[in-house]
Amino acid sequence: MIAGNILPAIISIIILVLTDQLTKFFIVNKLKLDESIPVIDGVFEIRYIRNAGAAWGVFQNKQIIFYLITVVALFICIYSFIKCAKTGKYLDIKVLIIMIMSGAIGNFIDRLRFKYVIDFLYFKLINFPIFNVADCYITIGVFVLLFLMIFKYKEEDYNAII
Repeated sequence: MIAGNILPAIISIIILVLTDQLTKFFIVNKLKLDESIPVIDGVFEIRYIRNAGAAWGVFQNKQIIFYLITVVALFICIYSFIKCAKTGKYLDIKVLIIMIMSGAIGNFIDRLRFKYVIDFLYFKLINFPIFNVADCYITIGVFVLLFLMIFKYKEEDYNAII
């Protein structure tokens, strides 16, 4: 049962990570640092920045923290994915784990290559921190996973998932 889950998961992760990396490649090659392009004037824009920290600028230039968090998160995701795969159930959880892993890998690649993450999606209207596609994978994956754990799955499912 596990073997049948691994190849589709790896292919999905490769596709998602490539999508993240290609969007960043496009931004770096089309925009100058701190340059922005309005998409919806005053609401949303594409703005190229280099983020050596996390959202709101926390942990600036503390790359070792991000390396450790990423490695731990990836091990937890792999462990949970394998547990879910053994049951033959929890497709939704497996998809969310793939999203989270893809986002973590996408940003990890940036940190290893550049010592910062390339961010470019900016909701100017609410001055939300600038983010990227990998951040979307992680955020959506984590929030939907929490929602499912609270509202769909029962306590007896947790042992099979976590």
